[in-house]
Amino acid sequence: MEIDEYAARFEEEPGYLDFAALGPIGRTVREELAGLDETLARGRFGAYQTFWEQDERLRAVVAELTGFSAGQVVFQPNTSTGLMHAMFGVTGGVALSLAEFPSLTYAADRAAEALGVLAPTWIDTDHGRVTPGNLRDQLTSSVVAVALSLVDFRTGFLADLEGIRQVAGDRLVIVDATQCFGVVDAPWQLADVVVAGGQKWPRAGWGTGFMALSERALEHLTPVWSGFAGDGIEGTPMDEIRPPAADASKFLVSNPDRIAEARLSAALEEVASVGVGAINARLAQHVGRVIDLADEFGVPVVSPRAESERAGIVVVQPAEDQLTALAASLHNHGISATVRAGTVRFSPHASTEEETFTMLRSALRSFATATTV
Repeated sequence: MEIDEYAARFEEEPGYLDFAALGPIGRTVREELAGLDETLARGRFGAYQTFWEQDERLRAVVAELTGFSAGQVVFQPNTSTGLMHAMFGVTGGVALSLAEFPSLTYAADRAAEALGVLAPTWIDTDHGRVTPGNLRDQLTSSVVAVALSLVDFRTGFLADLEGIRQVAGDRLVIVDATQCFGVVDAPWQLADVVVAGGQKWPRAGWGTGFMALSERALEHLTPVWSGFAGDGIEGTPMDEIRPPAADASKFLVSNPDRIAEARLSAALEEVASVGVGAINARLAQHVGRVIDLADEFGVPVVSPRAESERAGIVVVQPAEDQLTALAASLHNHGISATVRAGTVRFSPHASTEEETFTMLRSALRSFATATTV
């Protein structure tokens, strides 16, 4: 599939620049959802078999995009649940920043409080940016794992996974990939745990996600939450309690939502068909245009400018007394963005059309005019 054909399969309204919060689903996922909803409603003899095939389908496409094997992949209903599995499974110190998205920090804190075997080591960062340099000097002998977001949700910074891996050494590297999976072609196999939700950049809707684990992670992480579906044996256990499976399925609590698996599979198959590299290249152009517009109207950009340090997020920070005016101008011109903690976060996608940039230009022009009078 060519990038233009991929982009044409989405129909979000002009002005939508908030994919870091939620990605509107496209035609492929909508058709998948409609077909399976009809199957679920009818109960036709033998038709439900298609639901049981979705787990294998999902693990196969995640394996294709990450380089992990299908047996190292397990469905998760969201990023937070996958990170809970990871953190509750760690014994020892985990180095991470309090500036991370709360899915990660809460998982570490709750695991430490509940089990007493995980010890968070809260590291200092460069304004929320985890780099090999600032991580290196903060790793002690008691730290057995490093946890971070590959793209920071506030700053838009794309971390150097190769550098982090080198600094971490033989420690586990746990990555929250939600703010870039599907649009960044990262060396995922350098991580030991990769967790991502499908509601943002893959555009699969809520209730979708996965966790991929290296063989080291499968060996060292305890499956604290491992239900009857996590024993790796087909069929419901009757009158017995089986041990957890050896593969990633041991991190299942119950049977997955098969329609959610299908939505995520369809979205990721579409990504694979066009290629993450092609999506990333188109997205880079669109991010560059947002940065250029902010520069044109004198709105300070505080997120990375270099393509090697950014993914799909542009963050601007107007003067404190101008934030309300900027937010109002964006609202009045129909621009969807995230306003938080004195900043505005824009996040386009490969499907963002020219009309959206025209609307953003108008909004920024109005803001600039209002604040210079």
